[in-house]
Amino acid sequence: MRLDRVLANASVGSRTQVKNMVKNGRVSVNGKIALASSMMVDPNQDVIRIDDEILQYAKYQYLMLYKPAGYISATEGRYDPTVLELVPNYKGLFPCGRLDKDTEGLLLMTNDGRLAHNLLSPKKHVEKEYYVEHQLPLSQEDVLCIERGIRYKNITYKGAKLKILDDLQCTIILQEGKYHEIKNIFLAIDNKVTYLKRIRMKNLILDETLKKGEYRPLSEEEIGDLKQLSI
Repeated sequence: MRLDRVLANASVGSRTQVKNMVKNGRVSVNGKIALASSMMVDPNQDVIRIDDEILQYAKYQYLMLYKPAGYISATEGRYDPTVLELVPNYKGLFPCGRLDKDTEGLLLMTNDGRLAHNLLSPKKHVEKEYYVEHQLPLSQEDVLCIERGIRYKNITYKGAKLKILDDLQCTIILQEGKYHEIKNIFLAIDNKVTYLKRIRMKNLILDETLKKGEYRPLSEEEIGDLKQLSI
């Protein structure tokens, strides 16, 4: 792999910044100053240093992002800002799944396509939990309808686990990810979602210390747990 690509993938800087680092003699490979950013290296075998600090290269990256409202869960957008703009120092990432533009909460950002596929596969039954604020109180009949499964505009939604927190607040757990699913479930019972936030994906829980728009790398334990659960 080209040296500049390795450095860019490791979020050291942009391709231009990386080339300038090499040009200024700040990068060495196996103890020798790198003479060209195009030189081929093996990041898993070669010792790469920047300003005498060893580069810790990881092929895959995993970030927990607290997505704010106003951003779309996509890698590019014609009119709206994307979640990639919230992680500008990371290259090649994409959102694992989607949250609506007006929905907040936990969003996994990664470049691990296999893990993302497994977590999103309907066959894996990966739970996603949401905190919901709604316009009208829920009756016991409403709860039963949601838990049994419900139909709205010729689309059937599987039963979901629901827990009432207050008159106008609840949590709901889904095992599928249909378009506008929670919003449509509430419309089916003549109610309306006024606020929606994802708080959990399988065992990965939104870090309460994060503010909207902030992110952090996943711990080794969190990564291992997701990989184990997605097998």
